[in-house]
Amino acid sequence: MNSNFRNMLVACAVSSAMLLGACASTEEKPKPAPAPAPAPAPKPAPKPEAKPEAKPKPEAKAKPEFLNIEQKIELQGMPFGKAELTADNKAELEKFMGDLRKATKARAAVAISAVVVTGHTDRIGSLKYNMGLSERRAVVVKDMLVSQGVDQKVIFWEGKAFKQPIPVTKFCDNKMKRKQLIECLSPNRRVTVEVVGRAQSLAKPKPEAKPEAKPEAKPKAKP
Repeated sequence: MNSNFRNMLVACAVSSAMLLGACASTEEKPKPAPAPAPAPAPKPAPKPEAKPEAKPKPEAKAKPEFLNIEQKIELQGMPFGKAELTADNKAELEKFMGDLRKATKARAAVAISAVVVTGHTDRIGSLKYNMGLSERRAVVVKDMLVSQGVDQKVIFWEGKAFKQPIPVTKFCDNKMKRKQLIECLSPNRRVTVEVVGRAQSLAKPKPEAKPEAKPEAKPKAKP
């Protein structure tokens, strides 16, 4: 082979190699794969709802205890033959009703349910006259109670004339002088006031007695 021809072949081979290298160097390198997206952060667990605190149940209040009240007063010594109250009668009645309206350590003020007013006379004079007089005496006291604030609807009144004398006046002898007999029978000239009502008890309930602890049985001594 001719040396020139061989040199040409070598030159061609070198040129081809260089061209191939240049082509290879100009090829775009593959882009790296994108990094995987980070996993989403886990959502925070929902906080448990706070349960409302149970409110303590209010202690059951003991039902109030009520007392039945019955009080009575005798307004004695009214003027002979008159339907009038003496100054002492008025003071006694005012105090009597005032005490019922006041609370005590044992009870509250009394709620009045009924008032019975009964007029009386001594035995001097006819039954018809004394019946009318006893009724008028009862009405005088009834009117005074109403003026003190007692409901007229709960007041009941009547006259008994001389049918219910005070026991001690049985010793007043009709043979006495008239003035002396009138004085002796003075307690019969009266009006009776009876009040019925209710009041709340204010007495503190007694604490329940604790059961007594039974003494422990001693062990029997061995023989």
